[in-house]
Amino acid sequence: MIACLTLAHGASAQEKIPRLPNGKPDFSGIWQTTSAADYDLEPHSARKDAPPGPGIVEGGVIPYLPAALERKKKNFEKRLTDDPRLKCWTLGTPRGIYYPEPVQIFQRDRDLTLVFQFGHSVRTIHTNGTQHPLVTDNEFFLGDSRGEWDGDTLVVDVKDFTEETWLDRAGNFHSDSLHVVERWKFVDANTLEYRATLEDPAVF
Repeated sequence: MIACLTLAHGASAQEKIPRLPNGKPDFSGIWQTTSAADYDLEPHSARKDAPPGPGIVEGGVIPYLPAALERKKKNFEKRLTDDPRLKCWTLGTPRGIYYPEPVQIFQRDRDLTLVFQFGHSVRTIHTNGTQHPLVTDNEFFLGDSRGEWDGDTLVVDVKDFTEETWLDRAGNFHSDSLHVVERWKFVDANTLEYRATLEDPAVF
């Protein structure tokens, strides 16, 4: 499953993209999505709790396995009470990026720190060449994030998740086998393009 969206903040679009002293793009700043992806990642008509939307999944629909699709339907039916966000739980990755509240990024050579307004959660993306831990109990709401640069694109490998988060308000979900690959890049000084590829052999 691939989800795509654009984030924007208040810098002038005519400016050159900001860079760190080492020449890498500098994503530091306060960002917020311009999409409505959090209502439902898939295409949907207007309903009482969501505006209509074209979805952001390549191919249109999430390719659920049959048993997982049944669980997703149950999640949807109980979305007004069972969405983890209603318990003020950490939103998770990638949902925290396209949730419609600001996220502030602090960047240095060795890492990026993301501070989310929702729940004041903090996520670290390591860019110092370190690898995922070899031993883990999959307990991380935000996953474990390790990034590397592909030119001016930050490619982030995220794994080691808990299964306690949803992907949106419509009940789309994942298991603790979730693996996310994010790609972050500037479109211009005012806009970031964010793409996430999700793999989960237990669900999709």
